[in-house]
Amino acid sequence: MYDLNGKVALITGAGGQLGIGRAIAIRLAQAGADIAVNDIATAPAPGWGGAAQVVREIQDIGRQAITVLADVSDALQVDEMVDRILDHFGHIDILVNNAGSLPGKDRVPVVDLEEEVWDRVQRVNSKGTFLCCRAVARKMIGRNQGGKIINISSTKGKQGAARHAAYAASKFAVIGFTQSLSEELAPHQINVNAICPGLVASERMRQIADALKPEGESTDAHLEHMVQQSSAEIPLGRVGEGDDIARTAAFLASAESDYITGQAISVNGGAQMS
Repeated sequence: MYDLNGKVALITGAGGQLGIGRAIAIRLAQAGADIAVNDIATAPAPGWGGAAQVVREIQDIGRQAITVLADVSDALQVDEMVDRILDHFGHIDILVNNAGSLPGKDRVPVVDLEEEVWDRVQRVNSKGTFLCCRAVARKMIGRNQGGKIINISSTKGKQGAARHAAYAASKFAVIGFTQSLSEELAPHQINVNAICPGLVASERMRQIADALKPEGESTDAHLEHMVQQSSAEIPLGRVGEGDDIARTAAFLASAESDYITGQAISVNGGAQMS
């Protein structure tokens, strides 16, 4: 386990029950960090308490945590979120940009892709990453204590696929942005890296199955097909879990990664080796 005692981390898009964001928040808290849990102001799924429940789980670990609801694609909301975290904790040492657009109407051929849908994907995935990095990096530079920024991209940010054009474009953008920002912030001892997950078992995976299912097939049936097909094609024999990504995030958030910056690290069971 890495030592993050005394650190404060902001994790965006961390209110899902099975999502990567929650897994990262819990893992960083277990390593000693206090956590600001961000999500958008929507009703959580039935039987799940959303960001507030993640906060309670972190507090049960013995760490401090707060909920900060904000739309990461809105500059004013992002700036207010960062100010609220600073008012509560005094500083931000770690930023994990995990918030992502919901898959659905974007998973169509480009000739059928609506401009509004394209814009929404870019607004959340790439603009949201930019806005959060800009707001937090300003505070990190002003404090002059270094920091860690981790942007969640995707294996689709390294290799596109049919019916993923909007998503792939946004995640390619995250990698390019990560590389550029890493050079700008290196003189301030702020490391900037990206994680590129493959398919991860989460609520999002079910949403993807619903968007891509053939006509006449149920979401459950197509989800099962996706899991079986992907598991057969992945060298390590299974789809990812949130904690697979969280362990890499904990490394990048720790002092053990101090000489790593500008990288896009694939965490995909060997499905794509680049």
